[in-house]
Amino acid sequence: MDFAKKSGWNWKVILSVLLILGVAFGYYGWYKFFREEPQEAWITATPDMRFRYGSIGGERDAGVPYWIFYVLPRIFPEKLPGPGGYASLGVSWEQGKELPIGFTKKTIGFPRVGNNCAACHTTNYRAAANQNPVFLNAGPGHTLNLEAFFRFLVDCAKDPRFNADTLMREINLVTDLPFDDALAYRFLIIPMTKKRLIEREKQFEWIYRKDFPDWGRGRDDSMNLTKYFMLQLPMDNSFGPGDIPSIWNLKKYDVAGTTMNWSGDSHDAYSVIIDSALGVLGAPPKSNDEFLAQIKWLQEYLSNTPAPKYPFAVDAARADAGKVVFDQHCATCHASEKTGRRMPLAGVDTDRGRMDTWNKDNAVAANKVVAEMGITRKGLVEASLDGYNPPFLDGIWVRAPYLHHGAVPTLRDLLEPPANRPALFWRGYDLYDQKNVGFVTQGAEAERVGTRFDTRQLANGNGGHLFGTTLPAPDKESLLEYLKTL
Repeated sequence: MDFAKKSGWNWKVILSVLLILGVAFGYYGWYKFFREEPQEAWITATPDMRFRYGSIGGERDAGVPYWIFYVLPRIFPEKLPGPGGYASLGVSWEQGKELPIGFTKKTIGFPRVGNNCAACHTTNYRAAANQNPVFLNAGPGHTLNLEAFFRFLVDCAKDPRFNADTLMREINLVTDLPFDDALAYRFLIIPMTKKRLIEREKQFEWIYRKDFPDWGRGRDDSMNLTKYFMLQLPMDNSFGPGDIPSIWNLKKYDVAGTTMNWSGDSHDAYSVIIDSALGVLGAPPKSNDEFLAQIKWLQEYLSNTPAPKYPFAVDAARADAGKVVFDQHCATCHASEKTGRRMPLAGVDTDRGRMDTWNKDNAVAANKVVAEMGITRKGLVEASLDGYNPPFLDGIWVRAPYLHHGAVPTLRDLLEPPANRPALFWRGYDLYDQKNVGFVTQGAEAERVGTRFDTRQLANGNGGHLFGTTLPAPDKESLLEYLKTL
């Protein structure tokens, strides 16, 4: 009897110890791999900083562990477009900041790097070559080489040197990880990161096609990204990169009947922000309530962020004369009930590549996917696309290159017949061109920094939009001066 009692007592002790150990190990696992810490206070101290560096949740499923992100350019510099590490990708990078604008750092068990909207929607320009850049929130990221960033991550993961020995050797040169963190990186974090990045290769298959030209700086093949990531459709032969657009002053789309994106393929700003954010997350949100709260904040911020004013001198008298020219020749499309409403391609005759990347069936399927996540929105327009939206022109002075796919470098070039427009130029240099209203696209430095854009290649045509091309030279000069004021 005493033995039985003692034996029973021993089992209770053993079970209690095992339970305590299980709880301890469970807590340790949660703490090391899943606990979520708020970002540093300075990030959320102002709306502008929150837009630039605030997390929207992308670190959980699409983020890269911080120390892996840190050492990749040191191990694989040849896989970047040029020297300078991540700066060679044309990211907007404030002096003194740990990460570029639009790159977020958040601890979810361990520090991870993700992205937010500002990665693609920050414009930088310089007034002179010896000056630091000015950064404009919610503008088009005309310097960002997004395709090169996608390729870099996949190409690194495919390289045999992406292994624990190589990465840990480099990590140990820049930081002293605690013993348990070093073990976690070596045996769990590095192998899992490699696996996840390689899994993306199939979705990025079309950006490796030799018969498709590079997107170049400031562009993305947005609707194909949606097809291959959200819908996981097989690759087709469509190709239509568009310019990354400005997203300031979104309240202008509150007018009934307007649609968004270059081809008018989305109903409203709320839907566009949701779909774009889901692309950044790379997976359904952890919490729909938290996710939609972020969306509502972004919509309010972007709706009330005005287009930036032209920062240089304007000839007021000439601009006044230019307004008369604008009202006669441009306002019908760009300042009327037609603005922000799809216009048939016939008569405008710009490159149709972007339009042909998307169709009604894609829209129906995408709306179904988002609805199954429990997210309600007006969504994508369930109709075949037949043209492009005449855009609003607020901040047009800093939205170069022009046309929906950026095939015309400056506004002055856009007022020339297609035969007189540059057939070859370099995109992504941030030195501003006040005379021609755009950015410098020729010369040694533009070639060194930028990406080559050949209008003779697939989906790069610079034809169409003949409006204003026959104006007398004085009227063109006046119109250019007025466009600076919008």
